[in-house]
Amino acid sequence: MKTIQQSYPELAEALNIPEVYLKREDQHKYGSHKGRSIPLMIKKYSKEGPHTSTIGGPFANFVISSSGNAALAAIHAIQAHNRNNDNKLTLKIFIGQNINPEKLKTLINLIEDPNITLSQVENPKQTAFLIDKEGQAKNLRQSTDELALEGYIELAEELNKIPNLEAIFIPTSSGTTAEGLGLAFNKLNCGAQIHIVQTTACHPIINQISNNKYQITNTETSLADAIVDQVGHRKEKVAEIIKNSKGAGWVANDEEILEAIELLKNTCKIKISTNSALAIVGLKKAITNGFKFSGPVVCLITGQ
Repeated sequence: MKTIQQSYPELAEALNIPEVYLKREDQHKYGSHKGRSIPLMIKKYSKEGPHTSTIGGPFANFVISSSGNAALAAIHAIQAHNRNNDNKLTLKIFIGQNINPEKLKTLINLIEDPNITLSQVENPKQTAFLIDKEGQAKNLRQSTDELALEGYIELAEELNKIPNLEAIFIPTSSGTTAEGLGLAFNKLNCGAQIHIVQTTACHPIINQISNNKYQITNTETSLADAIVDQVGHRKEKVAEIIKNSKGAGWVANDEEILEAIELLKNTCKIKISTNSALAIVGLKKAITNGFKFSGPVVCLITGQ
């Protein structure tokens, strides 16, 4: 599904750059940029396997641990499949005890299919991993599954239609989106810079990129609560992609996140989530730190 990518002259003028686009992945029919990869993973695994798994494959049962957006995409995808097919799929969702109450409410209200269950547990990732290990269901884990990268090829193709695209700023947790876009851009001969943005509460990939070049104030929490991957399995590959694209990595604090939300409200009349605001923070920091942009720049508005 294509999403809106629109130029906003008022925002560009406020930032003193030639042109800036917002890529509205928050308008994706599956709720966020996770709608690019999660449905693809479900579709392929439910049809193809792999047959080397302990389950045997194809898969009929899926499990996911999520801070919100991935679970949202999975619910949409499973319910769409089950409405249109006799072979029903099941989905177990595990979320943490500290999930944002509004996100929890959204997830609960979205579930209409009895084949989908949602549970709050102390260790969502470990619970989902164990279920997968025991062969009960396939774990939809983007951070370690190479199939997830394929979901961002279509997104890269859409972005590549912006003439002379110079850079893209990506709110980043596991780095799957950044890696997927970077690989796809290489195949498309798109030379856009890749910039990632993490938070003061979670920034393992930034640490890999900067080698402690930047002074980062660490906090226990962040308003951008979808940035949660403290391990960063993809950090080395993402760091290499960023280096080769001549991009960078940035860290956003809560004050900067709120300022970015207000900036979008005032210039574009658009309300964005705290997680999406990271892209705007990253662009502002890049400009402040000497990056010069002569062509279009994209901020990825990821979703809730």
